[in-house]
Amino acid sequence: MTKFATLRIDGATRAVRLDGDAHVDLGCTDLGAYLAGSPADEKAGTTYPVEGADFAPVVTYPSKIICVGHNYKNHIQEMGRELPPYPTLFPKFAETLIGAYDDILKPEETDRLDWEVELAVVIGKQVRRASETEAAAAIAGFTVMNDVSVRDWQFRTIEWTQGKIWEGTTPVGPYVVTPDEVGGVRPALNVSTTVDGVVMQSDDTGTLLFDPVFLVEYISTIIALKPGDIIATGTPAGVGHARDPQVYLVEGETVVTAIDGLGFCRNRVVK
Repeated sequence: MTKFATLRIDGATRAVRLDGDAHVDLGCTDLGAYLAGSPADEKAGTTYPVEGADFAPVVTYPSKIICVGHNYKNHIQEMGRELPPYPTLFPKFAETLIGAYDDILKPEETDRLDWEVELAVVIGKQVRRASETEAAAAIAGFTVMNDVSVRDWQFRTIEWTQGKIWEGTTPVGPYVVTPDEVGGVRPALNVSTTVDGVVMQSDDTGTLLFDPVFLVEYISTIIALKPGDIIATGTPAGVGHARDPQVYLVEGETVVTAIDGLGFCRNRVVK
């Protein structure tokens, strides 16, 4: 299985490939630089142990992170909305991203912090106005994202961004797995969220309303997608905000967002 990651090592970050019980240095500072074709440096080929690895976000500073809302039918229904004819898009920024096992920093301004497991697409080559074939070829792989949402700020207005871009709240990783290892560019993978061991979300990416290839086509029509860019494809039913009564993350809880074949993010909520 081909898996890539970005590790924190000696105060810096390094792009690596998983090779058995070791991570092999790819000669670049992060996976985004590797995908963009940056020349390998003198650390290429250095190995690091898998045990105790400190995972950074898979791409530390993507040029853009585009998220998709309302993309699982059951989640759309639980939020009381109609199926959209086009993808609902909003941005995130690099400062929101944290590693797969880092703590989630709960903003002091909210008590409505919510979980959202998402299949995330990592772009491997630049595309603009991509055809279906070009869009498929531009997908370097998939990873796990928890699109943590600050619900009270999200719904202050009809535009969601302010509830989606809080610094240090969005785990992504641990690995980027190539499409050939998970059934292709339109994978059908089980996704789940647990909070302190209690299952909150469980679904299958095969039920996405807009699949990864279509999203690359659609978004690249608007703006060029570059190596290392991330597309978060949306979350299934089971978010805390839609429950009755509503449930939100609190300090001290551990939230695990997992996708079969890709791994999981395990994060403790801290002040």
